[in-house]
Amino acid sequence: MTDGIRDSGLGIRPDARGRTPTPKSRIPALLVATSLGVGYAPVASGTFGSAAGLVLWAVLPSTIVVQATAIVVLFVIGSWAGSVAERHFGRTDPGEVVVDEVMGMLLTLFLTGVGWTGAVAGFFLFRIFDIVKPFPARRLEHLPGGLGVMADDAMAAIYANVALRALLALANRVIG
Repeated sequence: MTDGIRDSGLGIRPDARGRTPTPKSRIPALLVATSLGVGYAPVASGTFGSAAGLVLWAVLPSTIVVQATAIVVLFVIGSWAGSVAERHFGRTDPGEVVVDEVMGMLLTLFLTGVGWTGAVAGFFLFRIFDIVKPFPARRLEHLPGGLGVMADDAMAAIYANVALRALLALANRVIG
């Protein structure tokens, strides 16, 4: 018995309906949560997840509809996968979950029209805001399950997007 929840001894707990999922039933969620295994990087998994987001941004068509759809789909499916991963790993917002960083990079670069130099600047800005978690990002982290996993990174990405736009405006003013 752990926290009043029956535990099989393998870290596998029943879901809300009382069903005990098998490790195989978690595979799709863990593939999403870890961004196809990127989250298992031995160090700086969030940075590797952000790099995966940068790669995804590079291969996605740069249309508003495609990029916005990808952000929304990643947020929704990441919330589900993050909840499953929290139960699987037995802790809140486990480091192996990096789908939030992937989504965060897409949101950071959304509608900025940057090339690779700007994308790399966005990468560093997102990492800074994701680590510092300015208000209300840290509060959003406390939302339940995968929603909290995704929401704090979405807020950090919004800060990074605004900061990137400010840098671009400043650069255009200085150069132009």
